[in-house]
Amino acid sequence: MFREEEADVPELTYPEVGATRDGRLPAGYHHLRHRVRLPDGGFPTAADAVLGWRLHRAAGVVMRTDAPRAAAGVRVTPGLGVGPLRIWGPTEVVWAAEEPDRAGFGYGTLPGHPEVGEEAFLVTRTAGGVWFEVTAFSRPGRWYVRAAGPATRAVQRAYAWWLGRTLRRLCSSPAAGQ
Repeated sequence: MFREEEADVPELTYPEVGATRDGRLPAGYHHLRHRVRLPDGGFPTAADAVLGWRLHRAAGVVMRTDAPRAAAGVRVTPGLGVGPLRIWGPTEVVWAAEEPDRAGFGYGTLPGHPEVGEEAFLVTRTAGGVWFEVTAFSRPGRWYVRAAGPATRAVQRAYAWWLGRTLRRLCSSPAAGQ
């Protein structure tokens, strides 16, 4: 995504920008789809937690961002790990949705991210309930991710599971209805 006023800002590291929005994930990447049911009535809390970075922060992720909410063009650098072992992953939000029954965003990798690809976090409300879904396509962008092999995908699956569990907890807490 090119922003004229920031011509020196790095570009996204992959060509399939926005593919997580419609769910048609491109070939040549590892794919992840993780879906979890949220408590009935939890849509407003879940939508706000996802779009306002609260979900990630509650899950223990440090979020450096240039905006209080996800929106296309917002830069965000999640940090996973602790202290000097924290791994930073610069990204840019490539799409965001804030609709009556659908809320979330997808962000894509920038230079310096350990992987190449896109990840989306989406909350939907349907006749079948309220759902949270993590969708991603990625491949190694650094030597240490390639060296980790299948362990990288296991960590990504565990991270998606942890986000789902955290969001369920946020939607079930007494403060969620406030």
